[in-house]
Amino acid sequence: MKIFKFCAIIGVCYMLPSMLLAQGTVGNTGTNTNGSTNNGIVTAVPFLTISPDSRSGAMGDAGVALAPDVNANYWNPSKLAFIEGQDNASLSYSPWLRNLVSGINLAYLSYARKLDERNTIGLSMRYFNLGNIQLIDGGQNDQGTYSPNEFSIDGSFARKFGQNFSLGLTARYIHSGLTNGAVVNGQQTKSGNAIAADVSAYYTIPTRQFGKDAQMSFGANFSNLGTKMSFASNGQQYFLPANFRIGAADTWYLDNSSQFTLTLDLNKLMAPTPPIRDANGNVVSGYDDDRSIPAGIFGSFADAPGGFKEELKEISYAAGAEYGYNKQFFLRAGYFYENPSKGNRQYATLGAGFKYDIFNLDLAYLLATQQKSPLANTLRFTVSANFGGK
Repeated sequence: MKIFKFCAIIGVCYMLPSMLLAQGTVGNTGTNTNGSTNNGIVTAVPFLTISPDSRSGAMGDAGVALAPDVNANYWNPSKLAFIEGQDNASLSYSPWLRNLVSGINLAYLSYARKLDERNTIGLSMRYFNLGNIQLIDGGQNDQGTYSPNEFSIDGSFARKFGQNFSLGLTARYIHSGLTNGAVVNGQQTKSGNAIAADVSAYYTIPTRQFGKDAQMSFGANFSNLGTKMSFASNGQQYFLPANFRIGAADTWYLDNSSQFTLTLDLNKLMAPTPPIRDANGNVVSGYDDDRSIPAGIFGSFADAPGGFKEELKEISYAAGAEYGYNKQFFLRAGYFYENPSKGNRQYATLGAGFKYDIFNLDLAYLLATQQKSPLANTLRFTVSANFGGK
């Protein structure tokens, strides 16, 4: 049987039958692939919760209710019904967790096509590369390298109902290739596969506020509602990172050239909270987390061992602001907060955007507030194009 020696990438994940790789834990650092600490709720493929694009990435990772663009495929597919232009495309790239290891990166490709005034379809793909690992056998002989990776492919449909409201539906295929199929402790490891769906809604209305024209918007997205994922033959099955995101955005048109936007998102992971067990494994507080998919998703709102107070800790907050001049130059800032006992991601964000003709270039920079955070100094880059827009 081969023994895997990792170049500071997945560490002990392949060695344990409990399949810690379901969390995407990076080495022995205690950090998950989405940048959170592993004291939070365990799910498969946490890379699905990484914000891919630079606009929302610069606004504290908030985006469920922002003005629509092609990256609504991730944030809130129902917003696609309101995009401008017949064809929109975007490519985002981010080196990830570079304070821990080199070679990890996230790429996101998004496309939308407006079929008519009411209906829009979207396609997107995200690819998460975890770098290279070195393979050696029991005699410490070099067996080459392996490149673990994960990806998802989405198809979305959005439809307007009236002038102000839309609904969206997304189908998703997820693949997690964190193992090359070796037998570990008598178990045949394998790649994980799952299917999932998103259900989303968006409402926007023009208004007057403080003597200025304004636009108020509200959004909600239930994402990653899908099958469980396993990484070994007859191994434990893990929930996907199903998430409930709700938010609002308010844009004021200050004059003919300037506008200012504030936005706020709230996120709740819809996966079972692990109970407190005694030495014999019996549940002494909370609820057994070995449940069916519907029971796990709906029960996630009231299953924390600490009751309602702990449930509130499982809500993360993302707030952002954007100033735009002449619809060409944009400055952005934001803040993301996650409770220290539920992942402990806390950081500020900054960014800028520039529009030239049909093209947009957006940059985002993450300023982590924790000392020596693996997310510190993270950069995101996005290039997008709007074909046929105003």
